Amino acid sequence: MSILPKKNELGFFEIRLESIGGLGANLAGKMLAEAGVLGLGLNGSNFSSYGSEKKGSPVKSFVRFCEADVDIRDHSPIEQPHVIGVFHEALYKMVDVVSGLDSDGVVLVNTKSDFDVIKADLSLDSGTLASVDALKIANEEKTKVNTAMLGALYRILDFLDADHMRDVIRKTFEKKYPHFVEPNIRTFNRGYEEVQFKTYDVSANAKRKEFTRVQPRLGYETQEIGGIISAQANSIQKDLSGSRIGFLPEYKADSCIHCAACDTVCPDYCFVWEREEDKKGRPQMFLKGIDYQYCKGCLKCVDSCPTDALADMAEVKGYAEANRVSHKFPLVAGGVK
Repeated sequence: MSILPKKNELGFFEIRLESIGGLGANLAGKMLAEAGVLGLGLNGSNFSSYGSEKKGSPVKSFVRFCEADVDIRDHSPIEQPHVIGVFHEALYKMVDVVSGLDSDGVVLVNTKSDFDVIKADLSLDSGTLASVDALKIANEEKTKVNTAMLGALYRILDFLDADHMRDVIRKTFEKKYPHFVEPNIRTFNRGYEEVQFKTYDVSANAKRKEFTRVQPRLGYETQEIGGIISAQANSIQKDLSGSRIGFLPEYKADSCIHCAACDTVCPDYCFVWEREEDKKGRPQMFLKGIDYQYCKGCLKCVDSCPTDALADMAEVKGYAEANRVSHKFPLVAGGVK
């Protein structure tokens, strides 16, 4: 009798992990597949897609399980997963994280938001939502988000044995980083215990989420002759806020001395300045605020600030939108503001 709760037409149970570089989804996928194969004798495969392999950029990790007598000859990206793990709540701004999910699928999200808020953000109609504050657990245990997410995934994937994953954690860390073994096992256990669930009824006409493959904006039919970029500074349309992993700089204008130390170290042109006159009537540049659309939460500005005008804070949903001071780009083609 099969221990897999579901299978697709090829006999696979499929899991897709959605994350950003730096949160450990690639390693989590490897450990998850290893625990299923070595611990339960399943056939399994794992691989990841991470583009430029840059911290903060979108990452996908894929895991397939099947019975021992079934060969895995399919190594294509998983487009119709049974379970999705979202390692970073704001990732939905950049990526359709639930693309291809079945109407009764399961989505695990690293978040502290309410279920109904998550459901609305992800545009889910039905299925099971699981939530765990993996960032809080990782910060308290001084580990990474991926181990807490693995713990929560093991509550969802109840056909897997959690003790096998604890053995994998030990083997992964004990040689090079033995001092990380116990903190990561504690993180795994807390993720397993603290995850919460809510199921939304599947209606009679519910359908699978359509899978969408992102297409480049400029292709062989739409690119200008010669491959030129027709508008300078075209990256101003990007929203980098999905790269933050839970922290951002808080700006206190009353303490600011407008020294521009923050602007010097900022890698993403986040600070907004305006030309005004000082108390003596001399023209000066004054800092007006932060354009959080471009802020990845690196907090280099906080370290460089000589006063307490910039401080690190745990990101609260809606704070960045409410306190954003937008850049103005009057010379960009297309009228982007």
